[in-house]
Amino acid sequence: MDSFNARVYRAVAKIPEGKVATYGLIAGLAGSPRASRQVGWAMHGSPRGLRLPCHRVVNRTGALAPEGVFGGRDVQRAMLEAEGVTFLGDGRIDMRKHLWEPDVEA
Repeated sequence: MDSFNARVYRAVAKIPEGKVATYGLIAGLAGSPRASRQVGWAMHGSPRGLRLPCHRVVNRTGALAPEGVFGGRDVQRAMLEAEGVTFLGDGRIDMRKHLWEPDVEA
């Protein structure tokens, strides 16, 4: 059986360096477009051995994960900046530049 979590993990694994995806986009790719909150839970429980680029998943406005994730927003931001992701003055990701469009890039 192909679980929702397995589909989430496959989608997240495809996000290229320098790009980000929203929880909603990943939910849609996993076949449940209204399950963005469940995407967060799936990633929170993802097996470490998969080495998923979970830091590349953000909310729809380009805001970073809550403080308790990745050791804090500064850690996630540093990981993304190391990949070339740029931020707007208010601290959100420049989604026009960095939003992954899997149909275009696949």
